[in-house]
Amino acid sequence: MKPIFKTLIAAGLLSGAALASAAPDMDKVEAQMRASLQVLLPSLEPDAIAETPIEGLYEVTFGTRVVYVTGDGRYLMKGKLVDLETRTPITEEREQQLKQVALQQLDESKMIVYGDDKARHTVTVFTDIDCGYCRKLHSEIDKYIEAGIRIRYLAYPRAGIGSPSAKLAESVWCAEDRNAAMTLAKSGGEVPQKSCDNPVAEHYKLGQAFGINGTPALVLDDGEVVPGYIPAQRLGAALDLRAEQLATQAED
Repeated sequence: MKPIFKTLIAAGLLSGAALASAAPDMDKVEAQMRASLQVLLPSLEPDAIAETPIEGLYEVTFGTRVVYVTGDGRYLMKGKLVDLETRTPITEEREQQLKQVALQQLDESKMIVYGDDKARHTVTVFTDIDCGYCRKLHSEIDKYIEAGIRIRYLAYPRAGIGSPSAKLAESVWCAEDRNAAMTLAKSGGEVPQKSCDNPVAEHYKLGQAFGINGTPALVLDDGEVVPGYIPAQRLGAALDLRAEQLATQAED
């Protein structure tokens, strides 16, 4: 049985068991849940607790991650919640919203950016300098800019912090001209090793929170994560079409 079905079945059982109970006081429920989670998960502090469409089951968010906890704080479920009637991927949409918020809070001064800030589209890319497809993407950076796409790089050394890839990302960041150093490194050139205060570890931690497991990983402005390399022209056309669709939906 696939995990999603386990989650739905469990959610259905919880929902059925809760139907007979009266609507709870949300403040009391949240206080009880936070107290229980503090005991059971002392190293984690929930960002928010909210009701779900299922009685007795609550959404608990930690950064960009979503889990579900029963009102008494005893049972925790991790999985994808889907409304089968409306075909709404509830968990997926919520996680995307959280990623969008995290994206909006990013400080561009801690990124390496290519393109005009008046470009039609901005795409944030988790990149590993030693990744082949990351290098292919960067080799076409001028094409992305011509397609109206601004690229913002965040470091995501797949081998982890302390690896040669992470050290190279730090050297690029500490270079006098970061953009030129990035281009040199991605073309296989040698970047002088340097050390300074840098955001590489911060980027890597954020990538883990986003669930990044490969590079390049493209994050759109609404928090949607698109894995892998996409040619500039195809990405630009897809983003233009997406923008048109969103504009039409807004008008409706």
